[in-house]
Amino acid sequence: PDFTVPVARLHLERGLDAGRYLYEGKVFRASPGEPQRPEEFLQIGLERFDVGGASAQADAEIVALAWRASVAGGRDDLSLWLGDIALFSAFVDGLDLTPALAARLKRAAARPRLLQAELARAGEAPAAVEPGGLAGLLAGLSPKDAGRMLQEVWALAGIEPVGGRGPAEIAERLIRRAEAASAPALTLDQAEALRRFLAIEAEPADALEAVASLAGPKSKALKAALKGWTGRLAHLAEAGVPIAHARFATALGHAFDYYDGLTFEVRSAALGADRPIAVGGRYDGLPTRLGGPAEARAVGCMVRPRRALSEDAA
Repeated sequence: PDFTVPVARLHLERGLDAGRYLYEGKVFRASPGEPQRPEEFLQIGLERFDVGGASAQADAEIVALAWRASVAGGRDDLSLWLGDIALFSAFVDGLDLTPALAARLKRAAARPRLLQAELARAGEAPAAVEPGGLAGLLAGLSPKDAGRMLQEVWALAGIEPVGGRGPAEIAERLIRRAEAASAPALTLDQAEALRRFLAIEAEPADALEAVASLAGPKSKALKAALKGWTGRLAHLAEAGVPIAHARFATALGHAFDYYDGLTFEVRSAALGADRPIAVGGRYDGLPTRLGGPAEARAVGCMVRPRRALSEDAA
């Protein structure tokens, strides 16, 4: 369903600090809102990996290439939409939430249904968690000991684990989920602040100004993230991206949960918001989760060529 993860693995296996990759291939994925109607389609994509360096310049390069690829299909109804998962995370940090609740909200950043569920339960008491479950048994142990216990459970059950996550990481995720489930809900005031943040949609400069107006006394991280966008917009304009006609939406996220910074889409008015031509963003945390260095930087995009073609070209 996705090429970004295997390309990231390939890059890490090569042991390189920096790398730029172009790929083309078919993916198989369910359509948004229509899980019963999966489709196979051709996509092309770009992934850029660095260690440290100027992220804003790399962002501008990828966004500009995605825009140029989309325009090449001959459509004259395109628009660029920008967002930032890191901006959402910084706003959440300024709400003075419990660590478990803040982590739960950040994990839901790209999932509109999960976010709406969190907003809907604002003011409720913490959920009751059944004692004695697997997560309860693992809680209180070190990651190493929790992983060892999980391996023993697998052995007793005759389970052969598959995939890239080790037992320690799986145990940690189980414990974190149990803690998150028992975390208190948002207060009504916190939920209203989030609703106001997520409702922002305007030209980039106006949208960022609206975000700044919501900053509270504990919004140091949010103010730093907003300052970074000043430079990012300048780099985007220099790269030929039509910033004057772009839109910034604080709620813009993607289906894959590895995005943790800039997000963007190129949309066609004829196709609608649910069928973007190009999608991309920054995912610095993914290479680290796959065993790369902590200072890894990554940004990429994918383009669907068939959607980019105008009716005349098709």
